[in-house]
Amino acid sequence: MSAARKHTALPKAQTLIEALPWLTRHNGKTVVIKFGGNAMIDEELKAAFAQDVVFLRHAGLKPVVVHGGGPQISAQLDKQGLVSEFKAGLRVTTPEAMDVVRMVLAGQVQRELVGLLNQHGPLAVGMTGEDAHTITATQHRPTIDGESVDIGRVGEITAIDTGAIQALLDDGRIPVISSIARSADDHHVYNVNADTAAAALAAALNAETLMVLTDVEGLYEDWPHSDDVISRLTASELEKLLPELSSGMVPKMQGCLHAVRNGVETARVIDGRVQHSILLEIFTDEGIGTMVVPDAPVDVHTGNAHTGPALGES
Repeated sequence: MSAARKHTALPKAQTLIEALPWLTRHNGKTVVIKFGGNAMIDEELKAAFAQDVVFLRHAGLKPVVVHGGGPQISAQLDKQGLVSEFKAGLRVTTPEAMDVVRMVLAGQVQRELVGLLNQHGPLAVGMTGEDAHTITATQHRPTIDGESVDIGRVGEITAIDTGAIQALLDDGRIPVISSIARSADDHHVYNVNADTAAAALAAALNAETLMVLTDVEGLYEDWPHSDDVISRLTASELEKLLPELSSGMVPKMQGCLHAVRNGVETARVIDGRVQHSILLEIFTDEGIGTMVVPDAPVDVHTGNAHTGPALGES
């Protein structure tokens, strides 16, 4: 009998087999993904993101997508002659600006994302934090120079109701959620930071993982002097670094910290400029971003910390 012919597709089989431990580990688990940055503007990256999310769903995971839309909101405000003003890193949101925010997030960004996902089947369902009281907020008043400042319709999350999301997940759908919320106090609609919303939803859904797409490779060890990325750190290590971070990274890393302190097993900041970064992060041991893990529990008998499996171990 002749020797088996060398098959050109064998490397593909090898790649699939290498993913097996991760497929086994993540099967049936919920993963919350914050979609933003360049991945949201570049057409190829957008299409690759949609493929990744659909792949996760077909691989047995339960993806939930949360999105903002800063660049699109700024562009639409400009078109309407409304000024984009920021205080303490947050957009000052007048009632007129809030109408634009709501229109852009729920009527443009979300619709486009749902459309991209649904090219692969009847999977995605768009909703906002207003739907079924999914996210409830109150007005957020940041402190600037010791003073509490009114920046308009910017919301701070007060409650999460996961009922509608869970029903969609149980039905095999992919929820796509715009980060706007209604207040129980004054019934106004508020703009909520999408990183913060994704973290709060991940905790409330008991998600296994929170993934935040961003425009950098991860958390840098000594920026701007070095571009070495920290591949893994604990909640306490991250907390110490927070005061030194650039303003753009603060809500992302605070979100990661909130998630892992509230039951989420891992929170990851990954480079959304890399095509298929989500699959690379979840299904390979290279891990391409920064992973935050809970602090190791301390053994009450010995006083020593238990350490979990290392990055990439199954």
